[in-house]
Amino acid sequence: MKVIIPVAGVGTRLRPHTYTQPKPLIPVAGKPIISFVIDQLVGAGVTDFIFIIGHLGEKIQLYLEKRYPNLNKAFIKQENRLGVGHAIWTAREALKDAKETFIILGDTIYDTDLDQFLHHKGSCIGIKKVDEPDLFGIAELDEDGKVVCLVEKPRIPKSNMALVGLYKIQEVDELISSLDHLVKNDIRTNDEYQLTDALMLMLEGGIDFEPITINNWYDCGKKDVLLETNSMLLQKRGFASLDVPTFDNTIIIHPVSIGKNCSISNSIIGPFVTIGDNVQVNYSIVKESIIGNYAKIEEVVLQKSVVGNDAAITGLRQSLNIGDNTEIDFS
Repeated sequence: MKVIIPVAGVGTRLRPHTYTQPKPLIPVAGKPIISFVIDQLVGAGVTDFIFIIGHLGEKIQLYLEKRYPNLNKAFIKQENRLGVGHAIWTAREALKDAKETFIILGDTIYDTDLDQFLHHKGSCIGIKKVDEPDLFGIAELDEDGKVVCLVEKPRIPKSNMALVGLYKIQEVDELISSLDHLVKNDIRTNDEYQLTDALMLMLEGGIDFEPITINNWYDCGKKDVLLETNSMLLQKRGFASLDVPTFDNTIIIHPVSIGKNCSISNSIIGPFVTIGDNVQVNYSIVKESIIGNYAKIEEVVLQKSVVGNDAAITGLRQSLNIGDNTEIDFS
């Protein structure tokens, strides 16, 4: 099996962080988002990967080659960002000899057992009930739970079962042929070549997709979702730091993840805080936040914040002489 992981997106909703850091490398609960995806797949026995890179793709490639030296990896650049379908089409030559493929987004964390997809006998897709189906690709099911239609972001949805970005395809040749049809005939939805449309062509051609409902998924494309995912993962076994060093005059409120070679003093850290490597924190309170590597924080109170690598934040020192009936707001 060959796993395809598209990671060519720009991550506009996470700017300014994604101006210099690709979204899949943003840390959550102690490691980059993409590592959660890869580690799950490696744990299930997958060793053959195709990464579709684009924006800041060299950083993703450098990280993966260093972090996963023993994986069989191919990197294919998507020159024009024209949708997930186009990204998979870009990898068509690398897929030609594959008996089956598994497609999973590299900037999304999935709360599900991927084994049920990888070891499923036929082709299957991941779905989840949502409140706003017009924002997603949608699977329409009949009364027996069989997939009868796949539509990308319908204006009037006939289903609330969203496609979550997990696809196991056994009919690889048919997938490539369907994507070829879309690209060569310039068939787009929302100005992009959609994987959903290619799968619909396959469905119309008689190929069935078994729907598999997942527990949840977290598209870490927005700050609030990123922080929510960080908090959720830190509460799970194996993600939070258990053996936290003793820092000078500092209170640690678990769960937290604290990287290597950090200097923290006179502070309160936590709960739900991820701190990268070589971070300095002094006279500060930090909770429900993500702090990048080599950041320096002094005399500040941070809540629900995302601080990038090498950033520096220093608070204001105040000397006040305040008379009666005075109100001061520093917010």
